[in-house]
Amino acid sequence: MIDKNTSNIQMESIISLCKRRGFVYQGSDIYGGMAGMYDFGPYGVELLNNIKAQWWKENVQTREDYVGLDSAMFKEPKVWDASGHTSGFSDPLSECKVCNTRIRVDKELAKIGITADEKMSEAAINELFDAHKADIKCPKCGKTDWTPVKAFNLLVKTNMGNFTGLDEQPVYLPGEACQGIYLNFKNIVDTTRMKVPFGIAQIGKAFRNEISPRNFLFRCREFEQADTQYFVKPHENKEAYERIKQERMDWYVRMGIKPENLRFKQHDNLVFYASDAWDIEYNFPSYGFDEIEGIHDRTDYDLSQHTKFSGVDLSYKDPYTGEKYIPWVLETSAGLGRMFLTFISDAYTEDKVGDDMRTVLKLSYDLAPIKVAVFPLLKNKPELVAKSREVYEMLKGRLNCEWDDNGNIGKRYRRQDEIGTPYCVVVDFETLEDNMVTVRDRDTTEQKRVSIDELFATIAPTNA
Repeated sequence: MIDKNTSNIQMESIISLCKRRGFVYQGSDIYGGMAGMYDFGPYGVELLNNIKAQWWKENVQTREDYVGLDSAMFKEPKVWDASGHTSGFSDPLSECKVCNTRIRVDKELAKIGITADEKMSEAAINELFDAHKADIKCPKCGKTDWTPVKAFNLLVKTNMGNFTGLDEQPVYLPGEACQGIYLNFKNIVDTTRMKVPFGIAQIGKAFRNEISPRNFLFRCREFEQADTQYFVKPHENKEAYERIKQERMDWYVRMGIKPENLRFKQHDNLVFYASDAWDIEYNFPSYGFDEIEGIHDRTDYDLSQHTKFSGVDLSYKDPYTGEKYIPWVLETSAGLGRMFLTFISDAYTEDKVGDDMRTVLKLSYDLAPIKVAVFPLLKNKPELVAKSREVYEMLKGRLNCEWDDNGNIGKRYRRQDEIGTPYCVVVDFETLEDNMVTVRDRDTTEQKRVSIDELFATIAPTNA
């Protein structure tokens, strides 16, 4: 009998599980760690790869109107001028005059209920900060003595190609992954059979020199983005935009996220080139609702800007009508770290089995890092170990399978529950007589005897 623990789950418990079970480690941990940097451990990288695979399947492999791309990380510096990142990709920063701790002013103002619009000028946000900075204490020393607000550009500079040391035209790490899609729009039109409307999808790295990384994986300095850009004829955007919004929401639900933990939120203030913008938000433990994916109607801004700065005409010519135009872009953009945190937060469950409390990750089968674990009932009985290895070898070439013979059966079940393994298979003395094993279900903890010949069909989906 399983009884749900009705107490509120806190993010600290999820972060603890991530470290304890090898999902996520602090970057450069043995040197004290680097803020905003995280390493995905053995189970974390499996979960992350499964998320990517399911996203790619949804947005490329099962679609006729999308193709995939993997563009180079380094780009000609003018790309970031065209996109607006070198001039407008910044956060408002202030520094404590006592201990030199830096804060992101808009976030600190938000904590005391004051909204700083992202389009505010430096002068305007300084005026707002001056009126309220006495209420903002330094998180390190507790003082309220702050420097004037400065716009801090988030692009990360490199020394790529800088042989003089003068840094006259710095090459940047990508501030967002999607620019490569715009740069390759013409290439894809010219070399494939894709015709507008169509989309391009990409998973790529992005880097931002965040002033104050926060909330675990939610805001990092290095992360991956999963982006799609859907190109449509100008002013023929509304129907496609609404369809794309709903498709993205439906995907999260199909992947196992509880619908009550998701919501749409429309942007109150649009950047000058946008026609519409919505976020999909998730109700994170401890943090509350926050963005996991943005869905943006970007009009013709991106291709127009790159046409202007590159000198290459990125217009599209309709092969049927001969009409020529700059397509509009409908974008979906999700940080994979946030997506990872969403899935693991929603799956995290504490319940009571009999008299024992357990922690279990109720991840969907498709996302679970390990699909099945195989146990010999006793590891000191060679005949049980040999039979268990036969079962393990049979499964491991077809499913991500784990061998576990450490500790008693109860401890092994709890360990597999915590990493989200849907099924555990136990080989016991009866197996040697009847060629049947015990299969235990993660979510219900129910057990049943299954013939080894039927084992794969019992624990694997029909398309595995």
